[in-house]
Order: sequence, then structure tokens, then C-alpha cells
Amino acid sequence: MQYLMLIYKDEAKLQAASAEERAAHGQGYGELNAVLGQEGGVGRGTATWPANITTVRLRDGKTETSDGPYVETGDRVGGFFLIEAEDLKAAVEIAERVPDAKYGGVEIRPIQQ
Repeated sequence: MQYLMLIYKDEAKLQAASAEERAAHGQGYGELNAVLGQEGGVGRGTATWPANITTVRLRDGKTETSDGPYVETGDRVGGFFLIEAEDLKAAVEIAERVPDAKYGGVEIRPIQQ
């Protein structure tokens, strides 16, 4: 199944991170892009709205998921990935690898074919 992952970031939180954390953030995107690049192309579809949306955040090393497209104050859309995943659980596992899940959130929307 295909999922659109909208990446929300809070620049203030990222700027407050240590130099090592910011370097890990950039390296994390490089690693994620390499993994997703190996998956091959994806087709086209329409993202669902507002049903079936899950938002993933990493806080204090723990994954938080919530139903719905809820962003925190200061979060702005910073990018997106269109991914192929077996199911929502697999999509959440990919979203956990998005570095901005620590500084914002990743909204997962199933694509209707």
C-alpha cells in the first residue's frame, strides 16, 4: 500500500539541539533517502483527508502515535515522502526513521488508488 508522509518540523526545536544532534539529523536524512531510494518508484493516487490519518512523533526516545492530522504549535510542513509499505504498522516504522519526527512530527496518509 502507498502512504504519503508529510514531515512537520519545528525549526526552533532543531536550532536548540546540540551540534551533534543536528549532525545526526542530517545524517539520518541521508540514510533514510538511501533506503527509500532502493525501494523503487511509486505510483500515483490521492491522499485521504481527513480519515485514516496517523501522526508519529518521537519524544524522549519513545514513539507516540495519534489519530488525525494534529500538529503542534510551531510545526511547519518541511517536506514529504511517498512510500510503499505493507500496512500502517510498516509505515509507522519508516516514519520513526524520519529525523524530524524528533523535532516535529510525521503525518501518514494512505493513498487511495
